[in-house]
Amino acid sequence: MAGVAFLFAGQGSQKPGMGKALFDSSEAAKKVFDGVDAVRPGTASQCFEGTKEELGQTINTQPCVFATDLAAAAALEDLGMHPNVVAGHSLGEVAALTFAGAFSLEEGTRLIEVRAQAMADCTAKHPGAMRAVLKLDAAKVEELAHEAGEAWPVNYNSPQQTVVAGSAEACEKLDGLVKAAGGRSMKVAVSGAFHSPYMAEATEALAAYLETNPVHAPKLPVYANRTGETYPEDVAEIAALLSEQVSNPVKWTAELHAMQDAGIDTFIEVGPGHTLTGLVKRTLEGVDAVCVETPEAAEEARALVAGKGLI
Repeated sequence: MAGVAFLFAGQGSQKPGMGKALFDSSEAAKKVFDGVDAVRPGTASQCFEGTKEELGQTINTQPCVFATDLAAAAALEDLGMHPNVVAGHSLGEVAALTFAGAFSLEEGTRLIEVRAQAMADCTAKHPGAMRAVLKLDAAKVEELAHEAGEAWPVNYNSPQQTVVAGSAEACEKLDGLVKAAGGRSMKVAVSGAFHSPYMAEATEALAAYLETNPVHAPKLPVYANRTGETYPEDVAEIAALLSEQVSNPVKWTAELHAMQDAGIDTFIEVGPGHTLTGLVKRTLEGVDAVCVETPEAAEEARALVAGKGLI
């Protein structure tokens, strides 16, 4: 069985002007931006006119990418495309859950505001750093992170890319260990150690918020960063996994393999950038992967899916 997955982009994909072309050309995309603006005024203008520095602040990044992700997905739906499953990387998972009906657009926007603030607060309280480690397998990166000290693998992105988060000192030590092992260590442009134990208080904040703002059962399968598998049907378990996600590793490679095993052979990244598309291509064989952040790309994605008889 062939199938389609929408992949919702995460932090790091943001860029000035994101979503503007979709806003101008798709009424469905415009409706998403208008809906987010109704909860968080100025989000659309921040996406379209914000500087790189402004969009790089967690408190702005998360709602802006969330809005752009959902706008791209809405534009595709308006073209008659409906995914069999969805997944999102880090903050993109909140967009994926919102698309799947676990949250209304208003609820999802309020949740992403809480998430962004909680993670920014943790970053201020526990400053840290992140490194993308290339050319080494995950097991080797785990070994080197342990040797570096207060550092943890936090994004299992592809067979040859694992992101590590931790203290600045540990990450600097990791740079030398990675080089000695024949790998490459690249600084990630963030000031926090996301998806690490440094974010424990953000998990607590999200859990408390979701206790009084409950999740709805998703209308289609959503894959979870926390487990690499689909979210369970129980809404309390969904809330727990989503809360835990911010202080635990993103098992992205496992998610991709699980989707392929379930019959997914077409992966469409929605939102700014093409990071997830690249990770699919470096992880899976025999699949198609494209990114959609413009009206032209949306039409091309529709043609791809229609050509496979999946519309």
